[in-house]
Amino acid sequence: MPLPVLGSLTSLPVLEHLDLVAGPTARALTAWPYAEQVAVCEIDPDLADTAALTAAFDLPLGASGNCVLVAGTRAGDERIAACVVPADTRADVNNLVRRELDVRKASFLPMDRAVTESSMEYGGITPVGLPEAWRLLVDAKLTVEEVVCVGSGIRGSKLLIPGAVLAHLPGAEVVDGLGR
Repeated sequence: MPLPVLGSLTSLPVLEHLDLVAGPTARALTAWPYAEQVAVCEIDPDLADTAALTAAFDLPLGASGNCVLVAGTRAGDERIAACVVPADTRADVNNLVRRELDVRKASFLPMDRAVTESSMEYGGITPVGLPEAWRLLVDAKLTVEEVVCVGSGIRGSKLLIPGAVLAHLPGAEVVDGLGR
């Protein structure tokens, strides 16, 4: 099966280059039956942010997936979700995500908690390898993209995943209109 390609990024088989991803991401990939369809692309960490990455590698914003962590509480119970949305949108935190989590108020997880609890680098957080207790919400628009570029858990690389395969991430819930 050919590796996914996007823009001018150089694709490598992720299972042969697990040293290019965060520890939790590597562990998740080795256990995921779809991992053979995933590529990893080594990048300069200074290009990890979406605007710099898309400009440097000629990537379409709609095929770039941003993973943001959102939290809220209900009756003292904290609920966390990773939301993967196209880079040309923003997660609908105050309406859709809040309702999905069934909380009164939802907000972005503070950076220090996001990094510590995900065991991933800020700017590289990926939906692959997050804690099992967290929900994983994926915008339906991404699942129809031929290839989606997401973080790898570190700033020095990105993952390329066929859009349809995103829906098969462990615990993934495909949500219409997650990004607005």
